Amino acid sequence: MPSASSTAIAQQLENLREQLREHNYRYYVLDNPSVPDAEYDRLFRQLQQLEQEHPDLITHDSPTQRVGDRPLDAFSQVTHRVPMLSLDNVFNDQELVAFDRRVRDRLKTEDEIEYVCEPKLDGLAVSVLYENGVLVQAATRGDGQTGEDITQNIRTIQSLPLKLHGAGYPSTLEVRGEVFMPRAGFEEMNRRAAEKGEKIFANPRNAAAGSLRQLDARITAQRPLDMYCYGVGFIAGGELAQTHFDNLQLLKTWGLRINAETKLARGAAELQQYHDAMLAKRNQLAYEIDGIVYKVNSLTLQKELGFVSRAPRWATAHKFPAQEEMTELLGVDFQVGRTGALTPVARLAPVFVGGVTVSNATLHNMDEVARMDVRVGDTVIVHRAGDVIPKVVKVVLEKRPEHTQPIHMPAHCPVCGSDIIKPEGEAVARCSGGLYCPAQVKEAIKHFASRKAMDVEGLGDKLVEQLVDQGLIAHVSDLYRLQVEPVAAMERMGQKSAQNLIDALEASKATTLPRFLFALGIRDVGEATALTLAQHFGTLENIRNASEDQLQEAPDVGPIVASRIVEFFGQPHNLEIIRALREAGVHWTEQEPAAREAGALDGKTYVLTGTLTQLTRDEAKDYLQRLGAKVAGSVSKNTDVVVAGEKAGSKLKKADELGIAIIDESAFIQLLRDHGIKHGTEEI
Repeated sequence: MPSASSTAIAQQLENLREQLREHNYRYYVLDNPSVPDAEYDRLFRQLQQLEQEHPDLITHDSPTQRVGDRPLDAFSQVTHRVPMLSLDNVFNDQELVAFDRRVRDRLKTEDEIEYVCEPKLDGLAVSVLYENGVLVQAATRGDGQTGEDITQNIRTIQSLPLKLHGAGYPSTLEVRGEVFMPRAGFEEMNRRAAEKGEKIFANPRNAAAGSLRQLDARITAQRPLDMYCYGVGFIAGGELAQTHFDNLQLLKTWGLRINAETKLARGAAELQQYHDAMLAKRNQLAYEIDGIVYKVNSLTLQKELGFVSRAPRWATAHKFPAQEEMTELLGVDFQVGRTGALTPVARLAPVFVGGVTVSNATLHNMDEVARMDVRVGDTVIVHRAGDVIPKVVKVVLEKRPEHTQPIHMPAHCPVCGSDIIKPEGEAVARCSGGLYCPAQVKEAIKHFASRKAMDVEGLGDKLVEQLVDQGLIAHVSDLYRLQVEPVAAMERMGQKSAQNLIDALEASKATTLPRFLFALGIRDVGEATALTLAQHFGTLENIRNASEDQLQEAPDVGPIVASRIVEFFGQPHNLEIIRALREAGVHWTEQEPAAREAGALDGKTYVLTGTLTQLTRDEAKDYLQRLGAKVAGSVSKNTDVVVAGEKAGSKLKKADELGIAIIDESAFIQLLRDHGIKHGTEEI
């Protein structure tokens, strides 16, 4: 007989499990969590700790038991007690009307039929079996009769309950659904894989299928899988409702997710309206769909309609235009983006995909070209979703002809002729003529005129666009050649506005070396680095003539930044622009470098987070830099202090996890006072 203490612990464990199941139900099914994530995590850790202390009390349906610790040797086979049928398809409104007509003809009625409309997720169909409310088995669809046992993997999906919620469910309940990977999770997973040089997936469906078929569930658990339920299979020991829609609502009350876009519709006209609305909404959804599924709602009518071959007569899939097609790669051009990044663009034999005819598609970068081993002359698969830029996602190697041509990165920018630079370890190659290259001119001018750079009052992004588009400026140095009359003649400008702009440009000529360096837009040279370089070298000439080794002698200038600076000043075009700016009157006070006095916070790294009320973030950063501190944008193990203002978020949480010192705004202001920093005319 168990002791009173063990009974109490068992009850405590079950209470924790029930709380976590309820929170999961509210979070995943109702989309209405009742506690913050931190409270959920606290309860979960408490359960984990208790189970570690009492392993004999661990249950198979505990929220902690989602991931097994031993890989399988192979998947076993599962025979579906109720076959998992496929669906017939319709591809246009005429075929949809014909489907509805066949349904009514077989039912010998002219009355409008009620249907359930559901998005057709682009994932993997699965069957999940619950016995007495506990998940005991899961299987893929397979050939419809037999699938693979993926129980170990399906348990890792956080939104799928290991134990059903509430009561009233059949003692044996087989649920049918679609496992998929949300777009955001797919993109993030591919991004991390690319950073590590690992395989990336072509699309979310392939990623979901590959993740579910891992023999090691620990790998599956790291993949962002989700699942929506769309029906039931075999049941025993209980009854369900008499309509498909009501059964979906029952599944929801039992903790199983159903798609929120599921709707009732009556007659072909309403089916068409639903289809058109979902097609328009398709690319705003958090997951990919490739069509709509329509099902007769009444189960009595479903039974009367029956099946044909391996498909039900009472349901059909209305497919959207294909998002992937095959075509031939005819050639490759290189486009230069506004930041100088070179993108290889495939010229294709025109193909109809995603609702439009596509003749160009992105190849992303040369690392991706190498990974796919794509060559001119290959047959490739092109993906296009909505308004997203079409992309080549795969080479059909079986169709590769004998004489394909490799793709090579050009040595010089196709727009301005500057050197193309691809730093080791980076995927993107860039044009080095940032100030000169016409492809980058708008971005370069916007940065040059920005508040923390040359601070040209009134020269906003839209005005820069206008000035470049109308041919009044082609490079940053042209700003100082602008005259009132041509500017006044532009749309939404006038004599006064034009004069104000010319006056602001004239005023901006008097600047500082750190501002000018930052304004040049040298990659990875931000405000702090520009200030460091100016303090260390004293003059622009000294910086321009410094070697990489000499540049690295400046505080916090590493090999990457040093190489960027040398590359920038090594381009004749950039030097021409700088010369033109100086000749136009841009000036600052230069001095030979002097030994810098040690700051009170030398060697310390600070991070600012949240909202400061007594000074701006820029002012706080400036004060810290005056004291010799480095101000970083993110928290890491190298951070010494985090200054937390109001509504501090993830940075504060990470600092707490890493055990980094945290001070509030009052303590920060006192720190500045202690070191004699004054704010405005008064001491802080």
